[in-house]
Amino acid sequence: MNGAIVLRAGTLSLRVRRRAVLVCALLWITLIALALWAFTLGSYPLSLGDLTAVMTGTARNSVRTVVLEWRAPRIVAAVLFGAALAVGGAIFQSLTRNPLGSPDVIGFTTGSYTGVVLTLLAGATSYSALAAGALAGGLLTAFAVYLLAFQRGAGGFRLIVVGIAVGAMLSSLNTWFLVKADVDSALRAAVWGAGSLSGVGWPAVTTAAVVLAGVAAAAPVAQRRMRRLELGDDTAAMLGVPVERTKLMLVVLGVAATAVVTAVAGPIAFVALAAPQIARRLTGHGNSVDLVGAGLVGAILLLGADIAAQHAISGVQLPTGAVTVCVGGAYLLVLLVREGRRA
Repeated sequence: MNGAIVLRAGTLSLRVRRRAVLVCALLWITLIALALWAFTLGSYPLSLGDLTAVMTGTARNSVRTVVLEWRAPRIVAAVLFGAALAVGGAIFQSLTRNPLGSPDVIGFTTGSYTGVVLTLLAGATSYSALAAGALAGGLLTAFAVYLLAFQRGAGGFRLIVVGIAVGAMLSSLNTWFLVKADVDSALRAAVWGAGSLSGVGWPAVTTAAVVLAGVAAAAPVAQRRMRRLELGDDTAAMLGVPVERTKLMLVVLGVAATAVVTAVAGPIAFVALAAPQIARRLTGHGNSVDLVGAGLVGAILLLGADIAAQHAISGVQLPTGAVTVCVGGAYLLVLLVREGRRA
């Protein structure tokens, strides 16, 4: 079960563990089953036969509208955004070498929220403007935390402590902005800040997918360097890794992955925190980073949370972020107890 498989293609080879392959295959099956189930739920119930008719082009127009225009964007967004949050969380947990090193814990998501709030208060409401504001806010926050934590290198514990402090200050700043804004702008920012996939459409999903495709393209290189960094900065440097430059690259990738989600759906907490740790335990990678497994777990978590947000309480639509906070809060408590006992 824990043996390795070597895949070869010409001069290239890839060593993967059998357990990781089996777990990822099961996660894919679970994700597909969950997505199909999500398509059938709602006030307009559908069957698997209706979905098959849509794929073959023989469905009624009403069914096509429900599947392709109403439910598909939200389901695809949940899968993409859950994977993106998980990858961002895995990057920062590897960078800090701490399971608490998540973008929503160390303030980067709050920085993206600040960027979007300022964009909304400036009167810009298009997705491109919100995405630019979220990315700028997240990157500025990340670089501020990185510089403040830098002391002969950016230590993981210092990054977490400084990030929590900066995130708390930005949270207070966001509250002040909303208090000073006019009622319409404050209400729009507050609704967006709850974190929801209800208003997601194909244009936002397509644009986000393009950005996340760039993150995915850089993921193999990032994962290889992350595994070397986890051996320690000195060991990684001896293996030829430019340590501080690599850390900056990882910060940009992690912030980009989370900022895109924040721009579309608002701040959705705890998926980035929980998914990488769950993936490590399932795949048996221990302290080694696994972006593929983390992405699949993140997609399942967010899609499941969105299904619960829509259908757990009859006649009530909850923000997806409210569900992830409830589940993630319990997970964070368990994680803190485990870390405290280990310390």
